[in-house]
Amino acid sequence: MQLHWHRRDLRVADNRGLAMAAEAGTVVPVFVFDDEILAHAASPRVRFMLDALAELRAWYRDHGSDLLVAHGDPKEVLPELADEYDADRVVWNKDYSGLARHRDAAVRRALDEAGVGRDVVHDAIHHEPGSITTNDGEPYAVYTYFWKKWRKREKESPYDAPDADRLADVSGDELPSIDELGFDEPDADVQSAGTAAARKRLDAFCDDAIYRYDEDRDYPTRDATSRLSTDLKFGTIGIREVYRATEEAKAAVADESDGEPDGDEEDAESDDETTNDDVESVEEFQSQLAWREFYTHVLFFNPEVVSQNYKEYDHDIEWRNDADELQAWKEGKTGYPIVDAGMRQLREEAYMHNRMRMVVASFLTKDLLVDWREGYAHFCEHLADHDTANDNGGWQWAASTGTDAQPYFRIFNPMTQGERYDADAEYIKQYVPELAEATADTIHEWHELSEMERERVAPEYPEPIVDHSERREQALSMYKRARGDEEDE
Repeated sequence: MQLHWHRRDLRVADNRGLAMAAEAGTVVPVFVFDDEILAHAASPRVRFMLDALAELRAWYRDHGSDLLVAHGDPKEVLPELADEYDADRVVWNKDYSGLARHRDAAVRRALDEAGVGRDVVHDAIHHEPGSITTNDGEPYAVYTYFWKKWRKREKESPYDAPDADRLADVSGDELPSIDELGFDEPDADVQSAGTAAARKRLDAFCDDAIYRYDEDRDYPTRDATSRLSTDLKFGTIGIREVYRATEEAKAAVADESDGEPDGDEEDAESDDETTNDDVESVEEFQSQLAWREFYTHVLFFNPEVVSQNYKEYDHDIEWRNDADELQAWKEGKTGYPIVDAGMRQLREEAYMHNRMRMVVASFLTKDLLVDWREGYAHFCEHLADHDTANDNGGWQWAASTGTDAQPYFRIFNPMTQGERYDADAEYIKQYVPELAEATADTIHEWHELSEMERERVAPEYPEPIVDHSERREQALSMYKRARGDEEDE
């Protein structure tokens, strides 16, 4: 008998640790509500997690078993459960954050002291930290080189769910409510959780949007993203299953192009171009999966980046950190429509489109001159898909403090971003109803309107809280001082 300790792998299919445990013998599935982990949680993620656990528990019950649910310190709970069920081994999948590694080390020591075996399995990403390195054996700090090796590495096939006869006949307690865990129901409309919902999203994406991904992914109204980020964060679907689906999508268009030619030579050339575009689009999405792994590797080798700049400057960055401006950003009341739309989507859906994440992060750090850690903390509080490695990497990229980050002098113009990626202001109007009756041109020119014009068009929407051009110059000076450049002038 052995325990499988579910953590960020709330699924049975394509679960490497669970499959290995089931191959070795009878499995008792376990989930532990750990207060130390919950201290870093937020209501949208707890809601999603509880819903995912409910589906996972239902699957086990349908297969003659159950999910044992405990609340406490895993280093105490797991040896006790192993003793209660006469289990000689505990199996779990690795997590690569500093907090998780600290917890796992304590669990390993406790199991060793109790005389219980344990296996810790690589599962959450394709390639384990340390497996993709420079020729000198160092972890990559530049994504492009990481991606070139990542894409060439063989990927494992998905693992089957365990057969019912491999699951122990046990009966577990009911799941706690969100209130019992110390959280309120989220105000945001959190997306559906569980493997069935994740597979539905994956299938829909691979049927259509994946072929438009490269061209449309930056436009928030085009519905061209997978929306799988929360599923991958909690492991309600396996990364191997996702990758296999993308490979099948790529093969499908290649197979179509191999058929008998239909029409003249010019039509055939057009079909070939379409096929090539489709394949490149699929590969662009796969590159985003590689970004996820790249940031996981960065965090593994540099756990301090959670609270410290990855990139070293000669001097501290002199963040302005104005409390009122930070609050206006959080509430989506900066007077910059595209920024406010992104921040309000976050509050309404516990999610934000990826292009908008870059826009609002650039605005916070380089228009408001607020420390990226403030933005990271706000995302942690409100995102259902918050992932330490990805969010930290994204914020430090925007702030020009991270690995392979944008240069400090690259500062997004929020008006240009709105015009380029939301030309008709559909996204803005969806989340900023004060501007619903305004024309797109008026919205994109909001910063240029007179006070009288703004009052006439949308009296309830605020004027811009800062001047972008002025703050851009201040940001450049701030970074130059941190770099020591101004000392040489």
